[in-house]
Amino acid sequence: MNLIELYIQEVTRRLPEKSRKDIGLELQSTIEDMLPEDFTEEDVKEVLKKLGNPAVLASGYRDRPQYLIGPEIYDIYISLLKMVLPIAITISVMALVAEKVMGYSGNESVMQVILSVIGKGIWNAISTGMQVFFWITLVFAILERTGTGIAQYSMTTWQKEWKPEDLKDIPYVPKKKAITRWEVSGSVIWTAIWGSLYYYASNLVGVYRSGDNGLELTTPVFNEHVLHSYWPLVVIAILLELLLAISKFRIGKWTMRLAFFNLSTQFIAFVILIIIFTNNQIFATAFMDLLSIVSAGQKELIGAVIIIFGISAAIDVFSGFRKARI
Repeated sequence: MNLIELYIQEVTRRLPEKSRKDIGLELQSTIEDMLPEDFTEEDVKEVLKKLGNPAVLASGYRDRPQYLIGPEIYDIYISLLKMVLPIAITISVMALVAEKVMGYSGNESVMQVILSVIGKGIWNAISTGMQVFFWITLVFAILERTGTGIAQYSMTTWQKEWKPEDLKDIPYVPKKKAITRWEVSGSVIWTAIWGSLYYYASNLVGVYRSGDNGLELTTPVFNEHVLHSYWPLVVIAILLELLLAISKFRIGKWTMRLAFFNLSTQFIAFVILIIIFTNNQIFATAFMDLLSIVSAGQKELIGAVIIIFGISAAIDVFSGFRKARI
């Protein structure tokens, strides 16, 4: 992309999506009117320098100004909130889930535990979000009003005043190719959930029936001793998924290298799943007796699990490669 396109992109991405196209065309026309007929790159730089920092120009198109945080650092402020909030909330929820799972004694019904986790999880997320929002806002409000000079800097660099050459350092990432922080947070949370289910499967996964305390686990699905004998393989799968999530967060967009890493992670996880579930002793005897009563078999159950996981993994891998090619 040339400097004019990059400049328009940097302005319009800070505006409401419904008005980006019209303002982009208007800004394109304005820049062309300011340029001579046979303009050079230096002429473009001079015009863009007159227009100024894209963040400041974008603030002039907004319906309402930001009085607490100035337009020069407002975009940095919002970007930092978007980055820190999901991470802080994810850590808070993961800590709560781990505490509940590790402290589960079996005295409470699973439904009570789930409702407790949901209730406290929502409260912890709100509380954590409010604290992060307050402290980040306070810090930026102080920076805005103490004349630290940060308001002179651009979104892309905090070491120098904005100039048109800075646009060349801004990578262009199509929306469909980008990896959102919520996507990364969801991956981490899912890994934490299935990892917890693996280590506490004998207390959580099984057949439930109504009891005095609500739903009670009567028939565990898995043979705990056999299931936990595969813990080194499960740890490998967890580490790979966490490493993949970190890579997604760091890169921020789908690349062919990241797509191949995702393919490797999904393939290894699929192989580990097959190794575990093809063990004839993986299921508890009581559960197998129950399966025979309902006219179902171990092979049918294993086949269903492997097919569902395989289809899910294939869709995820295909999506990664499709986005990487954009």
